Amino acid sequence: MSAGAVAAFLLVAGLSAYVQTLTGFAFGLLVMGAVGLTGILPLPEAAVVVSVLTLVNAGQMVAKGWSDIRRRELLVIIAASLPMTIVGYAVLAHLAAGGIDGLRILLGVVILVSALQLLKPPAKDKRPSGVPATLFFGALSGLMGGLFSTSGPPLVYHLYRQPLPMAAIRETLVAVFALNALLRLGMVAAAGDFPAVAYWPALLAIPAVICGTTLARRLPPPLSPTAIRLAVFVLLCLSGLSLALPSLGKLLA
Repeated sequence: MSAGAVAAFLLVAGLSAYVQTLTGFAFGLLVMGAVGLTGILPLPEAAVVVSVLTLVNAGQMVAKGWSDIRRRELLVIIAASLPMTIVGYAVLAHLAAGGIDGLRILLGVVILVSALQLLKPPAKDKRPSGVPATLFFGALSGLMGGLFSTSGPPLVYHLYRQPLPMAAIRETLVAVFALNALLRLGMVAAAGDFPAVAYWPALLAIPAVICGTTLARRLPPPLSPTAIRLAVFVLLCLSGLSLALPSLGKLLA
């Protein structure tokens, strides 16, 4: 990686950690969207780096907010998400071998669908959802985590509908992301698919993630939650369209 590529990745990682600390999600989506758009890293290698950085961000957040984690919901979610993380990782290997354009289109669609969740957050349910619904969304989350290390969208939709405090939703989401990332890294190590030494400079983003997380806790922006969601929505839409449309044009041609 060139010095310019490393600097750009550090900036994206720090900004993404800042956003995730405020909202409870969007770290992996923003980083993977930027990587797919710029080509700084190959997508499979970027997913590994995102898993490492997710653990750094989650460790900081959970260290102070662990008491807000909803343990019942966490256990049900990981019961479904961890096995599907393995499935998602296997699917990624197949797609990566078949061509990068299909992979870019899939990631672009995932990012666009995720952005729509921010435009209009789901209404709160009066009662907590049952175990089957939580298992279903947990499974979808694991599949996406295995594919791109972006397990947030299905869980964000599900947990934001629950009659739970915002702190509980945010910390539970982060705990799930951390466990999925840990499993994914274990699979990467077992398969010998850790990124080549040439891509290791991307791990210099660890201090940037720490700084972004700390800044979000100490200096949150003077914006309303609606304004923050709108800004993230625009960023995700631009990333998703820029990823999917050129690759879709190639495949159609």
